[in-house]
This record gives sequence, C-alpha cells and structure tokens, in this order.
Amino acid sequence: MKTNPYALGAMLVCLLSLPGCASAPPSPKLALTVTGCPTLSACRLPASQPQTNRDLLREVEALEQAWAECAAQVDLTLACQADAHAQTTATP
Repeated sequence: MKTNPYALGAMLVCLLSLPGCASAPPSPKLALTVTGCPTLSACRLPASQPQTNRDLLREVEALEQAWAECAAQVDLTLACQADAHAQTTATP
C-alpha cells in the first residue's frame, strides 16, 4: 500500500505539535520590593533684607511659599508612613 506524501506531511506536523500541548512549569512568584517612604530634607527659609514695603511683601510671599513646600513634604511623608503602618497591621 502506497502512502500519500501529503498525508505523511500532515501526520508529521501533528506529531511535532504535540509537545506544545504539555503543561509548562508554573511561573516563579515575583518578589515585592519595598522602597520605603521618602526621606525628609531640612526646610530652608530664604534669607532676606527688605529695604522697602514692597520688598517686605515679596519676602512674606517667598516665606509662605517655602513653608507650603515644607508642609507638603511633611504631609507626603506622613501619608506614606500611615499607609505603611496600615499595611503591616492588616497583614496576618
């Protein structure tokens, strides 16, 4: 009995695809890295020597901006620490 060459090729393709059906080993679990909260840097207030009322007004605005930046840095760090504390106490 003579085998059709096309049938032989189709059978070979089927046999070669069978190893692809085997189950693969599970993927390794990803390790979580904790970077921690940002560190605080010292709040710096700009030096001033106002000569006029206009200079004094500019200095007040500059000081308010410096305090706002410092407060934002502290608020960010406190929020990060609160989140970290909540995660550690919630984990069994």
